[in-house]
Amino acid sequence: MSTIRRLRRRPDFLAAAGGRRFHTERMSAQGRLREPDEERDGAPAEGLFLGFTITKRVGHATERNRIRRRLRSALALAADGAPEIGADVVVIARRPAIDAPFESLVEDLRRALRSVTRQPGPKSQSSDRPNPARGPRRGRDRPAGKSSSLKPSPSPVSMAPDGSTDG
Repeated sequence: MSTIRRLRRRPDFLAAAGGRRFHTERMSAQGRLREPDEERDGAPAEGLFLGFTITKRVGHATERNRIRRRLRSALALAADGAPEIGADVVVIARRPAIDAPFESLVEDLRRALRSVTRQPGPKSQSSDRPNPARGPRRGRDRPAGKSSSLKPSPSPVSMAPDGSTDG
């Protein structure tokens, strides 16, 4: 079982915001893999660090605290399958987390931890991915030479119920 420690400092929260993201109806997660030589409080930062953000927009203090307690309990169960990797993760709770089934919170946290702490794969140039250097991506159903944005749109004609037109 991996030990998950708390993120406490604002710069760590901001750094995690620059990493991968995972979204569900009940929460969003942001995470980044740490460099092996990073330190926390004068000691090497090892393992997973997690922080919660529950904004005032979610609800009053009692509701935010209830969501925070539910997420902490769900995290205790989700920690069994948590990856053994050096990473910082921030979970941003949303309003539906207050009355969502507890099992769905646990599953969302498991999926979020796997997703945002996944090792980056090898970079490859795939032909079906857009290349920003080549210009904007074209739709699949339009030929490359014809652009519908160059055609003038017909001016709308207002019709009265009796069939006469304005103007």
